[in-house]
Amino acid sequence: MRLLIVSLLLVMSMPARSQEEWVLVWFDEFSVPGLPDPAKWSYDEGGGGWGNNELQYYTANREENARVERGKLIIEARKESMGNRNYTSARLVTRGHAAWLYGKVVVRAKLPTGAGTWPAIWMLPESSLYGGWPRSGEIDIMEHVGFEPDFIYGTVHTAAYNHIQKTQRGDTLPVLDAEEAYHEYALIWKETEMVFLIDGVEFFRFANEGTGPEAWPFDQPFHLILNLAVGGNWGGKRGVDDSIWPQHMEVDYVRIYQSPKP
Repeated sequence: MRLLIVSLLLVMSMPARSQEEWVLVWFDEFSVPGLPDPAKWSYDEGGGGWGNNELQYYTANREENARVERGKLIIEARKESMGNRNYTSARLVTRGHAAWLYGKVVVRAKLPTGAGTWPAIWMLPESSLYGGWPRSGEIDIMEHVGFEPDFIYGTVHTAAYNHIQKTQRGDTLPVLDAEEAYHEYALIWKETEMVFLIDGVEFFRFANEGTGPEAWPFDQPFHLILNLAVGGNWGGKRGVDDSIWPQHMEVDYVRIYQSPKP
């Protein structure tokens, strides 16, 4: 009997098993040198400002702007002329390869430095079920602007909440070494809410109000985007330092998890 009581006490003293269970469903560890895996990534290509008056021309299948080396994905912005633009860079997308409805997105990355850099880890809808931006939503897991080197932003855009109306929902967290060290930028996306984290620390939570797609269009699959912009309405708000190029966003891994529970 004493042995049974001791066993029960030990069980009761053990920490409760986490209610959160995740299964890895998609990943890229960037282990093969050269161009990013074409089975996992495509490119958005071209200039034109991308809706934010950005200065770069995004290239495709060009190792100078996107390559895998030493186990890392390197997205490089360069000062060079192409397509009537004075900078080049890359914007990698999983669109057409993989998209997810709910789950956990984890990206470990080190960010560029200097005024004019604007790296982002974010998501857009695969099919824009509710119409064009911002009606079908945007999820900015990580944004960083070089003129504010110590801060990371996480933001959500919808028809009701977006930066055009200055109603976007988001928050920021100080990360003093984001340009020198790798950090995990993560999103936990459920039917009821989104939680934004850096190295496991929550800094922003956005709840489903239950009022429909104008506030919550996030009931459809989204694909992942990794890019490094130059200048633009936000990234270039305090100018672009022409002495800093090239600059890199380095990505150690991308891992997507989903819950096995219905």
